[in-house]
Amino acid sequence: MEENGKMSEADVQETQVQVRFTTKLRDEFRVVSTPFAVPSSLTRYGLSEVINALLGRDKPIPFDFLLDDELIRTSLEDLLLAKNLSAESILNIEYIPAVVPPIPKESQLHDDWVSAVDASLASYIVTGSYDTFARLWSVAGTCVGVLEGHTDAITSVSVIPTPGLIDAALALLLFQPLKAVSHGDNISIVTGSKDRTLRMWKVPTDNSSSIKTVKPTRCFKGHTSSVQSVAASPSGMQICSGSWDSSIMLWRTSEDALEPEEEEIAKKRKLAGPDVDTQLAETEVSAKATFDGHTQCVSAVAWAAEDYLFSVSWDHSVRSWNVETGANTSTMSCSKALHCLSVGGEGSALLATGGADNVLRVWDPRIVGVVAPILQLTSHKGWITSCKWHPRSTFHLLSASHDGTIKVWDTRAKVPLYTVEAHKDKVLCADWWKEDCIVSGGADSKLSIMREAKFNL
Repeated sequence: MEENGKMSEADVQETQVQVRFTTKLRDEFRVVSTPFAVPSSLTRYGLSEVINALLGRDKPIPFDFLLDDELIRTSLEDLLLAKNLSAESILNIEYIPAVVPPIPKESQLHDDWVSAVDASLASYIVTGSYDTFARLWSVAGTCVGVLEGHTDAITSVSVIPTPGLIDAALALLLFQPLKAVSHGDNISIVTGSKDRTLRMWKVPTDNSSSIKTVKPTRCFKGHTSSVQSVAASPSGMQICSGSWDSSIMLWRTSEDALEPEEEEIAKKRKLAGPDVDTQLAETEVSAKATFDGHTQCVSAVAWAAEDYLFSVSWDHSVRSWNVETGANTSTMSCSKALHCLSVGGEGSALLATGGADNVLRVWDPRIVGVVAPILQLTSHKGWITSCKWHPRSTFHLLSASHDGTIKVWDTRAKVPLYTVEAHKDKVLCADWWKEDCIVSGGADSKLSIMREAKFNL
């Protein structure tokens, strides 16, 4: 037996197990469905070798394997014991493309911690930093815009969906592909800061290689303490924010929602043109509604639909909210303060959270009466700062931690698919980019861009 479970000449004398391989891949990647014997000592690596041999491939493709909708992470022999199956049983094993570790591509240095990242646009990445600036980065990794206006550290950023520019969350809800930004389009962005405000920006895109300095068009005021999280609704018409003042505030992005005095300032700004003084250019906006219920910092907010959102807090709770009425419709809880939140998974209805321990928790708010997580994944060695469901996969999500690593998970296994060490300090934020890439920011002041290898299956 070779290392990592691959077949060797000695395997022929080992105990044999009957297996039948199935797959949902295209015909060219299918093998015969007749059961046949393989050594019981094989792990997924050896099984992948078997499939590649049956397919007659000169260049192997890495495969993963499922038994009863669970990823195989032991030898077949141990699997039989764990499931209390007879050695004469025929194992119906499904093979799928394996998720391979990403390839570190480049890193971009900031002047301070990179505390927030949004990679929901195919053509750009948005970052927020403790140096008070947000930045827009091109596909080539070049900074093309500096968003200047906050007076304290930026804690959260969110791209606002606009007609023609569908972000990852909206694309997921509408089952549409991610759209690239055309030159000349404006990108709308909202940021949250320790200066107690949210600011909205409209960043023009063009072919210019020069770095633009962009001033905010609106300033959302109402929180009495640091803003910790912001999120734009699927339509882009609303924004919600969570704060250290324990409240969630709801804001409108359209000028139709402005109060008379706010609308007058907005009109003056339009008439004055782009070179107007910052104080005039920035329209102050008041909150449409305030949702109370949390008793400590609201560390993350996320939209499930245009009229429904979720929040997590340092008070250990996960709460759902009816946007129209402001009602706290359900509350789930755990034993630790929670830092991050993502909506996705099966039916785009599951929640992933991370917090002040090493546990990535998955919740199903559809189950009536269940107030605890349905799955807990442990592998990190520090607090979890960020988590994100994959925009297309029902099973995959990532997590980032103070331990300096990013882990990618499949909910059909209890161990991570892989671990990436992309930073030399705490990882503070992470996101999927263009589905096959991962971007992250950390206390080492770097934006890291990692590209995944992709197999045409």
